[in-house]
Amino acid sequence: MTERRTICSGSTIGEQIGHAGANMSATTDLLVRTLHTNEEFGQADALFGRVWGFEPDSRPITAGLMRALTHAGNYVSGAFDGDRMVGASVAFFGQDSTLHSQNTGVEAGRRGVGFELKRHQRLWALERGISRITWTYDPLVRRNAHFNLAKLGARPAEYLPDFYGALADAVNHGDESDRVLATWPLTDPRVEAAVRRAPHLPEVPEDAVLGLAADGDRPVVGRTDGRVVLVAIPEDIARLRGLDAGAAKAWRHAVRDVLGGLMAEGATVTGFHRRTCYVVERN
Repeated sequence: MTERRTICSGSTIGEQIGHAGANMSATTDLLVRTLHTNEEFGQADALFGRVWGFEPDSRPITAGLMRALTHAGNYVSGAFDGDRMVGASVAFFGQDSTLHSQNTGVEAGRRGVGFELKRHQRLWALERGISRITWTYDPLVRRNAHFNLAKLGARPAEYLPDFYGALADAVNHGDESDRVLATWPLTDPRVEAAVRRAPHLPEVPEDAVLGLAADGDRPVVGRTDGRVVLVAIPEDIARLRGLDAGAAKAWRHAVRDVLGGLMAEGATVTGFHRRTCYVVERN
């Protein structure tokens, strides 16, 4: 039987950034600005509903809440292609000069909108003396890991098992809501380079060990005793949930044990390699 165990292959392809479908085309003439009217908050609410497929009574952020957040001085923005809102983002103030970004959603077929929303959010925060933005994302979603760590230069700070509890939206239904808390130090050279479209690409030494690999659709736990450990995640966790719930659950718990375990021990995630795996360095 031929072994199909892979990790960090370059042949397979970002705050939980949700997309209402796959990215298919670039967006031109995009305008990102803060939102102020009830009509605009309603448009953002509807867009989030399309992205995540929330049940009618399960929306975590409503138009009314966005209205209250902006009235209290927090951040709500929209991305417009002409008159059409194609993306939106909501964030609120946290502790220690931090802005916490809770939701960013992008309409189907709108490549680059999430990046422009984050650049706008960064400038808005800097204008108000904010030095750091945080958000959470699902560590099993490759496009979000690549977006957050490579394209934005953010840094994983904490692994949070089942952070939100059971979620009733179409994207996360039936899975445990593990999240990684990402931190974005806004004036860090790595971040400044990333927002100029120079992504952060971590170095992987030859002696890096495989902490978690893939054997088909199943995770295979390896070694975690090296100085640098590579932790793979599945190619498409959303697809896998529909095809093989057991395999999806196995990945959830394997990543929690390996990546979460390393981070709990004080290891540093230095980046996301070739859109397939985390690079973790022991301190």
